[in-house]
Amino acid sequence: MKEKNLELERLVFFSDAIVAIAITILVFNLKIDGNEGRHFTFADLLQAWPKFLAFFLSFFIIALFWKMHHQFFFYIRAVDETLLWNNIAWLLFVVLLPFSTTLISMHFKDPPAMVVYCANILCINIFQNNIWDYASTRPQFLKPGVDERVVLFYRRACNVAMINSLVSLAVAFFFPVAAFILLVARFPFILSAKRLFKLMNLKDQE
Repeated sequence: MKEKNLELERLVFFSDAIVAIAITILVFNLKIDGNEGRHFTFADLLQAWPKFLAFFLSFFIIALFWKMHHQFFFYIRAVDETLLWNNIAWLLFVVLLPFSTTLISMHFKDPPAMVVYCANILCINIFQNNIWDYASTRPQFLKPGVDERVVLFYRRACNVAMINSLVSLAVAFFFPVAAFILLVARFPFILSAKRLFKLMNLKDQE
């Protein structure tokens, strides 16, 4: 294990750079098909709605994963081989998300496309959970004095995200659109959970 130094800083900076590239590549899928010889119409724009939906969902999902990753490494002070490879696996599936986003933007109502997309998100969730579980169960990896409630909150957040992805994956085999809606539903739930966590902290401080 190495103390928080250049090794850990390089891991965080490398992760930030890869996530930034992945979230930027998403926009390349926003293409509207049409004949160059005729005028562009609102109908052309409306026909591209699956591409815009896929883009916005994937953009905010990657942003959410990055934010959680950023918060993890605010508390993590050391890194070893196991943590490093879990982080690399996490990045692998983050980089793969633009590809699976392209699949659902082109085949929004087809189960195979949505299954690949949901499986991709599930894999990201699994390795993000592994990062926090591995670090939080080893005191030498965390900053001194980290509140146990913080550790528990992020553990539960990771577990809920994995359950959401797993349920969406199962539903995707039969109802692709419903699976997409389930993935979107994670956002208000997460915001509510964070607000509740802050309120609980405020009450404890009174």
